[in-house]
Amino acid sequence: MKQHELLSLLNSLIATWENEVVEFKQAGNDYATDKIGRYFSAMSNEANLRELDRAWLIFGVDNKSRQVIGSAYRSDQERLQSTKLQIADNTEPSITFRNIYELKHPDGRVVLFEIPATPRGMPIAWKGHYYARSGESLGSLGLDKQDEIRQQTMSSDWSAQVVSGAAAKDLDEQALQKARESYARKYSNRFPEEEVIDWPLESFLDRARLTQSGQITRTTLLLLGKPESTYLLSPHPAQMTWKLEGPERAYEHFGPPFLLNTTVLYQKIRNIQLRILPDDQLLTIEVSKYDQRIVLEALHNCIAHQDFTRNGRIIVTELPDRLIFENEGAFFEGRPDDYIAGNKTPRRYRNPFLAQAMAELNMIDTMGYGIHSIHIGQARRYFPMPDYDFSEANAVKMTLYGGVVDPAYSRLLIQKTNLPLDEIIALDRVQKRLPLTDAMIKRLRRDGLIEGRKPNLHVSVPVAKATARKVDYIRTRAQDDDYYAKLITDYLRKFGSASRKDIDALLLDKISSALDESQKKNKVGNIISKLRMHDVIRNTASKSSPEWKLTD
Repeated sequence: MKQHELLSLLNSLIATWENEVVEFKQAGNDYATDKIGRYFSAMSNEANLRELDRAWLIFGVDNKSRQVIGSAYRSDQERLQSTKLQIADNTEPSITFRNIYELKHPDGRVVLFEIPATPRGMPIAWKGHYYARSGESLGSLGLDKQDEIRQQTMSSDWSAQVVSGAAAKDLDEQALQKARESYARKYSNRFPEEEVIDWPLESFLDRARLTQSGQITRTTLLLLGKPESTYLLSPHPAQMTWKLEGPERAYEHFGPPFLLNTTVLYQKIRNIQLRILPDDQLLTIEVSKYDQRIVLEALHNCIAHQDFTRNGRIIVTELPDRLIFENEGAFFEGRPDDYIAGNKTPRRYRNPFLAQAMAELNMIDTMGYGIHSIHIGQARRYFPMPDYDFSEANAVKMTLYGGVVDPAYSRLLIQKTNLPLDEIIALDRVQKRLPLTDAMIKRLRRDGLIEGRKPNLHVSVPVAKATARKVDYIRTRAQDDDYYAKLITDYLRKFGSASRKDIDALLLDKISSALDESQKKNKVGNIISKLRMHDVIRNTASKSSPEWKLTD
C-alpha cells in the first residue's frame, strides 16, 4: 500500500476503534514476540468466525487517548520483516502475516500488521494453544468455537470425512514411524524427538491433524494407510501413476501410504547428471536433470489440491527432457502467476483437512510458497521455468523441464547470479518465444539481456566478457612438464645446443602467468634438472655458464 492509502486505512480503523479483529498498542522496541503470536492466533480465528478476510494489529497508537504517538518496534526493516518467520515457526498450521506495513505519520511511526483470517476448517494455534478475543480481552478459543471452525468444511471437504470401519490396523507401520519423525523435526524447538516417538498413537494422530478425536479419516488413509486398505476409499482409486514415454515405454501405479510412496515414485524417474558448458568457462557445470525437492514439491501439491470427488488419479509423465504433472480439478484460489513472487497467501483450500495434515508432516507449507520455491529452484539450476496448462476445464498440468531449451538463457543465468526473479521469468518467456509487455522488453534491453526486434527477440550473452575469460584461462592454465621438456629437446635437435638464457627465452612466456618471474625461472631450472637426471641432455660447458646438448 502507498502512504496515503495506509493513512486512510489507519483513520478508518481508529474511527471504529478496537473490537475482536482490531487491536492498538503503543509497543516499544522490546514488545514480546510471544504476545504478538497470541494476538495473531486470536485475531485470525476471530476474523474467520466473522467471515472477514483479515484482522489488524497496530503499533504506535495510544490505547487510551486514541492518538498516534509512534512506535520504535523493530525500526530496522529487515528485522521487522523477520517477525513473519518467527510467527510462521510457532503457529499450527504454519501461517504468518499477509503484510507488515510502516506508516510515516506526522505524529510518529505506525506499524500495521495485516493478519489473514484462518483458512476455513483450520483454527490457528500459537505454541499449541488456541486463542480468541472477547471485546478487547485475550483468552482461550473455546471448544464451541474450535468446533465451529472445524465444521466449516466437514460436510464439503472430502479429505476430512471419517472412514467407517477403519482402524489403526489399517495404517502402515513404516509410514507411522516416518510421520512421527517428520512431526518431531517440524516442532523440534518445542518437543524432544523421543517425546513425540513415545506419544500414544491416538494422541499423535490427533495432534498431527490426521484424525478427528481418534477416528480415522480419508486423509489418514491417503497419507499413512496400508496398500491393502485402499478399498476403504472406494470408489476413489487413491493412486499416483508414473508413465515413461519416448523410445522406451513403461508405467507403474502407486497407492497409499502417499507419505512414503511419493519418494518411491520419484526414484522411478531417470535422473542423470547433465553438463552445461558456459561461454565464459572451459570447465563444464554439472547439475542433476531433476532436483528431488522440486519434484516432490510438485507431486505433493498435486495431492493437496486434487479434486478427489472426481475419482481420478494423479499422473506423472516422464518424457526425455521434461516431466508433466497432472491432477484433477481446476486451479484453486487464483492462478499460478499470483504465487510466483512468494507474496500471496491462499485464503481457501480444496482439501483443508488434508492440507493441514500434510503441513504438519512437512510435506507442504500452507503459505503459498510452493510455486515460488519451484521457480527459484529451477533458476538456481539454470533451467527453464515450469509451464502450466489449463486447456482442460477440470484439470491442471504442470511441465517441469529437465534440460536446457536455449543455451544462451542458461549461460546468462550462470554469469549473472543476482538477476531478480521477474527478469528471469521474462527471459524464460523470450527463450520460449512467448509475448512480453513493452515495459519489460525495454527493461531487459536496457540491462543488455536481450537482443533483436519484437517479436524476434533472443537472449543475449556478453561475448566480450566471455572471450576475455577464456583468454585468461589459457594464460593461467599450467601445462604438463612433458610439454615444456619437449620444447627444449625440439630446440636442441634443431639448433644443436642452448644456453640457460636461450632456454629461458624459449619457455618463460609460455609458463602459466599465475607464477611470478622468480617462480617461472625455478620451474625452468627444475625441468632442466629432470632432463639431465634422466640422461636426456648434458652440460658441455661450465656450471656457471652451462651449454646444453642432447646426450645422443
